[in-house]
Amino acid sequence: MTIAAWARPRRFPGLPRPDIRFLPVDTETRVRADCYWQSGRGHQPTVLGLHGLEGSSESHYMRGIAEKAFARGWNVVLLNQRNCGGTEHLTPGLYHSGLIADPIAVAALLHAEVPLTRLGVVGYSLGGNLTLRLAAELSGTSELPMAAVATVSPTIDLALCVDAIEHPANRLYQWHFVRGLRARMRRKATLFPGRYDLGPLSAITTIRQFDDAYTAPHGGFGTAANYYREASALRTIARVKIPALILAATDDPFVPVSQFLAPSACGNKHVTVMNPRHGGHCGFIQRTSDHDRYWAETTAIDFLARWLVD
Repeated sequence: MTIAAWARPRRFPGLPRPDIRFLPVDTETRVRADCYWQSGRGHQPTVLGLHGLEGSSESHYMRGIAEKAFARGWNVVLLNQRNCGGTEHLTPGLYHSGLIADPIAVAALLHAEVPLTRLGVVGYSLGGNLTLRLAAELSGTSELPMAAVATVSPTIDLALCVDAIEHPANRLYQWHFVRGLRARMRRKATLFPGRYDLGPLSAITTIRQFDDAYTAPHGGFGTAANYYREASALRTIARVKIPALILAATDDPFVPVSQFLAPSACGNKHVTVMNPRHGGHCGFIQRTSDHDRYWAETTAIDFLARWLVD
């Protein structure tokens, strides 16, 4: 299902053209947000979508979530993380799995323009880790009206997930991610001369090596091992105090379900964990459906609806 969901063509006839915004999140960085507003923007719930590693607002699952949420009468904001969605030129920095400051800044800026009534977040894979870290950070605060979050195949134990993707059976997935990351670093080095040393790049063949050479030191973590430890949502999920969904398949090739059995996750009464037998990584294609076959998207939106709709 992992490959099928990625390769199967999709159309989104229910989505209008987005209002594309380039929003400042710090003094040297802007990020792209694709916004789908209802006519009564300030009176409708809003869903913020966070994509996975090397994804963007144009990833099929992001647009699928947007179409389903928009059909319910909700606003939708699809955030491109730093450098994603063709935005390498908008920041000298890199994104990483713990960078929650950007989605917080984007939501706060939009909330200041027209107050959001109720906010839900949906995150996939790396974006799922960010989503649960957001829930932990904002639980019990009035900073933003975050009501609930839903995650699909979230990488909440980064070290465990990197171990899994390094398994020989997953070499195709690792090659796909590393190829994209290496190409991105070459573009960054061209755009920001002298900022990045491309010396180690040609020898990098794994995500761990890339994180050790680039993500961790440029993110202030030092080493990949420290980055995985500090950025993992598993460290903070016990602090989540709003309804949160974790949907992860037992046959996910590189997100082991054992991480969701940790007491801090399954022992938190606010966290609902669903581990269906099949689904792959961000796949979840069902045999039949009244609308389409992407079950995780429908499940995430149905979950959020319990707290976003009066």
